[in-house]
Amino acid sequence: MLSSTGLPDRDPLPRYLAPVPKTIEDLGLRFAWLVVAINLAGTAFGFWYYSGQFAGTPTAMWPWVPDSPMATLLIALAIAAWKLGREQPWLTALAFFGNVILGLWTPYTLLVFHETYTAQTHPLMYQFLFWSHLAMVVQALVLHRITDFSVGGVAVALVWYASNLVVDYFVPILGELHHTSVPVSRDTPLFLGADALGVIAAGEVTFTLLALFFALAIHAKKLALRVDDGTTPDQGS
Repeated sequence: MLSSTGLPDRDPLPRYLAPVPKTIEDLGLRFAWLVVAINLAGTAFGFWYYSGQFAGTPTAMWPWVPDSPMATLLIALAIAAWKLGREQPWLTALAFFGNVILGLWTPYTLLVFHETYTAQTHPLMYQFLFWSHLAMVVQALVLHRITDFSVGGVAVALVWYASNLVVDYFVPILGELHHTSVPVSRDTPLFLGADALGVIAAGEVTFTLLALFFALAIHAKKLALRVDDGTTPDQGS
């Protein structure tokens, strides 16, 4: 339902499910096409950034390599579909998962390997990567305004990002594991007895579960609100 401003209503979700202030949500939705353009620019930069990793990866596995640019492409497509009146729950769920997972995983790895990254990366690039990825989380947390996170949509997103976890960290389907390159070898010991691969895998598993929790909790809360209002839930919920 649209409010008097022409934007989707903001359901009274708990603060932990909708932490972005309404004024910022409204701003992002009002300038949705600008948000789409920024994400497409980020996608282009991301594919350039991953160009070296593409070169060493079998072509069949390329879709699993550029995690962050795929996430920004998905959210650009999801927002564009909504603006055109064709919101796709599966696409919006994919965008939500991708931007939560990669928006947290990249700053996490930048902090885990802080000393190595700061020695190898220009300070401005380091700051850009850190804050631009956190911005991905912010925009993901606005998507509840345009979708109810249907169970079917969440299932599609979970299947895709579970497959991403498998080929990134656990089963090298073709060639090597396909996680984003990190600045140390995989068997470098870090802390609590874990090596570098274990630490970055633990982060991505945690953030995938967090995205799943948020999506299903938002869905359940919205469904409860609809029942309380006496309205019929949408098909597929």
